[in-house]
Amino acid sequence: MTTVPHVPRTEGFRALVDDLGICFGGDYNPEQWPRDVWLEDADLMVQAGVNLVTIGVFSWSRLEPSPGERDFAWLDEVLDLLHARGIAVDLASPTASPPPWLGVQHPETLPVDRDGVRLVAGSRNQFTPASRVYREHALAITTDLARRYADHPAVRMWHVGNEYGQLDFGDEAAREFRSWLRDKYGTIEALNAAWGTTVWAQGYRAFDEVLPPRRMPYLVNPAQSLDFRRYSSDQLLAVYREQRDAIRAVGATQPITTNFMEFFVHADYWAWAPEVDVIANDHYIDHSSPTAASDAALVHDLMRSLGGGRPWVLMEHAVSSVSWRPHNLPKSPAQTRLDSLQAVARGADAICFFQWRQARSGAERFHSAMLPHAGADTDVFRSVTALGADLRRLRDVADGRVEASVAVLFDWSSWWAGEEPARPTERLETLAQVQRWHRELWRRGVAVDLVRPGADLSAYRVVLVPHSYVLEPDAAASLSAAVRAGASLVVGPFSGVADANAAILPGRSPALLRDVLGVSGEEWVGLPDAPTALEIAPEWTTGRAAAAGLPTAGILGERLRAEGADVLARFAAGHLAGAPAVTRHHAGEGTAWYLGAIVSDDVLGAVLGDALEAVDVRGVVLDLPDDVEAVRRGAALFLLNHGSTERIVTAAGRWRDLLSDAPLEDAVAIGPGDAVVLTDRP
Repeated sequence: MTTVPHVPRTEGFRALVDDLGICFGGDYNPEQWPRDVWLEDADLMVQAGVNLVTIGVFSWSRLEPSPGERDFAWLDEVLDLLHARGIAVDLASPTASPPPWLGVQHPETLPVDRDGVRLVAGSRNQFTPASRVYREHALAITTDLARRYADHPAVRMWHVGNEYGQLDFGDEAAREFRSWLRDKYGTIEALNAAWGTTVWAQGYRAFDEVLPPRRMPYLVNPAQSLDFRRYSSDQLLAVYREQRDAIRAVGATQPITTNFMEFFVHADYWAWAPEVDVIANDHYIDHSSPTAASDAALVHDLMRSLGGGRPWVLMEHAVSSVSWRPHNLPKSPAQTRLDSLQAVARGADAICFFQWRQARSGAERFHSAMLPHAGADTDVFRSVTALGADLRRLRDVADGRVEASVAVLFDWSSWWAGEEPARPTERLETLAQVQRWHRELWRRGVAVDLVRPGADLSAYRVVLVPHSYVLEPDAAASLSAAVRAGASLVVGPFSGVADANAAILPGRSPALLRDVLGVSGEEWVGLPDAPTALEIAPEWTTGRAAAAGLPTAGILGERLRAEGADVLARFAAGHLAGAPAVTRHHAGEGTAWYLGAIVSDDVLGAVLGDALEAVDVRGVVLDLPDDVEAVRRGAALFLLNHGSTERIVTAAGRWRDLLSDAPLEDAVAIGPGDAVVLTDRP
């Protein structure tokens, strides 16, 4: 299907925020409740300060109880009821979960897993994006829905599908995968060359012989696996585009989006981002993790970066506990508030939850909600109402920007290729390294953007590459140009290893960055479980590394050779004894560091600290206390205390806290789990 390139209509969401302030609400499923409950819900939403709800995500079987039948009367009533109370609606196409009758009548619409098992209806997401029959039915219900409500005054935004992430390995997918490959390669000879099919006698005579990477006797060709991941993301995006374009075709002018899912492995959000009018994300923080706060900050930075710095929507998070982890810890009201304020600090102009009213039946009956089973006379509902009031106080923060001078390179294709089996180690995880590196900046209060390979880096003074297994020439050229123009570049191990087809780049690694790094490698090796000691060069002041004791490396190392770079640390023992482990090279007006191993946190912190100092990049607050997060968004300075004790932050000046309206000066006290949002006071 050929579509006209989409131009995001960012002004629609901006107008919504200008009208309502920061949006506040959640998923609402009125089809689960009788009409008398709808009236109670609408009144309680007003009491809580709710101004935006998502409706219709899982309503397909209610809207189309039998093939071709339409039941919109109940939805008419709900939309009118909400509009009368000033509550805006994000109306969803209900296509995430088809009615059971579709799978019964057309089993080819159901997905097939890697083992060849066809899944059935009875849960949700029971469709293959490759099915033409599914897509025809999805387009039909979406078109009729949009035609009916495009001009309804309650509808201020459209929500296509839900959490796109379905994988399918069946015959429908095989047909579409082959078509995708024909478009990409043109000839089977080109595919064979790109996939290196001379290995293990995998040469194909025709595209019709190619299958999805189903269960095989042994390892899958990594190039085939990588292309199938790309195809799967593209196929899901095609389904989204069809429904988005159908909504637009009937005259709907509201912004259209769908909900992303953090660093979701099955969809390349760099490709998706230009296709939505506003970035929206579902984010369920696991506070049992000691790094939950910094990991959440990274996710928020990704969402802001996907939108080019524009405000985004936190479409779903949890009021208290979720129900789908093996052991579900609740969040306190203070933690839910802090989570919400953290998202606002990092660019969100909408704070929404799953869901409004807690379900009495079904699989999510124990998932927390804004209005719990026990009703409005609860701590949960009172905390929700208080949060709504907090967000109204932050109205002036809306549309403010977070300005970053540090960029972190992240790429889905590299993530996919870099975690295929049969590597020197399977313990090197791309996302874990991105989280570690970002955490060092978070602790310093340094703002970070994420960028895709090949992006223009001229706005950044520091560029970080924690792990980029795949590196293409345009990306390497932009990194080199940034350094020569004066930026600090830090590159992590096992980067620049492979090309776009997951084939190892020829020569010494990292081949495309060898000149700017002043170093090259000849071997990648897994390191022993016991940490490998590093010997620090006397001329390198390691800061925290020296204070912490013996610096170490683990997981993976490289046998490197300095080619003009200064050697800051060497392996002190083992297979790589004497080889460089950390190097620094001056190139043009800038400096490039290379880490030839997964180094301990003290060494990583020292390297990143050096890179920041080299170009005078500092956090928004000097001497930031432990556990305190500092973010400047526009004119507002957010200080969030993620710790269990009061912290004092030195913030010279005369301030007003937007949350309490209290005047503050110089030393700002922040209670445990609390936050202040400071603006200048005359």
